[in-house]
Amino acid sequence: MSLINQVNQASAQTTNSTTSTTGNPFLDGLRLPSESIVPEAKSQQLTQEDFFSLLSQQLSMQDPFKPVDNDQMIAQMASFSTVDGISNLNKEIVNLNSVMTSSQALQASGLVGRKVLLPTDTGYISAENPAMKGIISTSEKISAINVRVEDEQGQVISTFTVDGSDGGNIDVNWDGLDKNGQPVAAGNYSIKASGLVDGTSQELAVSTYAHVSSVSLGTASTGAILNLRGGMSFKLSDVLAVSET
Repeated sequence: MSLINQVNQASAQTTNSTTSTTGNPFLDGLRLPSESIVPEAKSQQLTQEDFFSLLSQQLSMQDPFKPVDNDQMIAQMASFSTVDGISNLNKEIVNLNSVMTSSQALQASGLVGRKVLLPTDTGYISAENPAMKGIISTSEKISAINVRVEDEQGQVISTFTVDGSDGGNIDVNWDGLDKNGQPVAAGNYSIKASGLVDGTSQELAVSTYAHVSSVSLGTASTGAILNLRGGMSFKLSDVLAVSET
């Protein structure tokens, strides 16, 4: 046997080992391919290269006697540049929000262990913090402001009065004792204030100091979150003042 015949037979054997045929062209055409070819996923977003490719096709297929107007071409390129710039701007804004959130959390971490004034009349009493401080806000001068302290069930624990003759922001301090002079149990308590304004009793706004125990990152919309003793949480932007003690 010649060398050419040997090569032809080896090639035929190799072909038969990879694909087999029936001899019927119709049946061979119905056979599934031996390997499944899956096209690679492509992005559906047009890039700058796609734009210039389309622009090149447009220029190559234009009528030489009626070429594309220069103003029209400039408008198309300006529109694409605008869209591309907005897309890049959105990415930068997302990155900026992430940086601002981290920066706020870093600033808020300096408040851990401090007391902050928050727009809530509820505070936490414990063995470490047996007293409660706050601010009563009034636009009118009231000779005597009636203060009552309530527990989480709304029961009145203690009552007393403070001088509000100066008006504005008035300090209020509760020693953490009930009507009988006994220390109250640990928990959340509310300071309610009322006074006579033009002969009518009105509830007054009260803000209280709270102890910051930890800080959470939060989201771009909320910013850093201050976690307080007693289970309450407030946004960093809600802080009205910071106290040393």
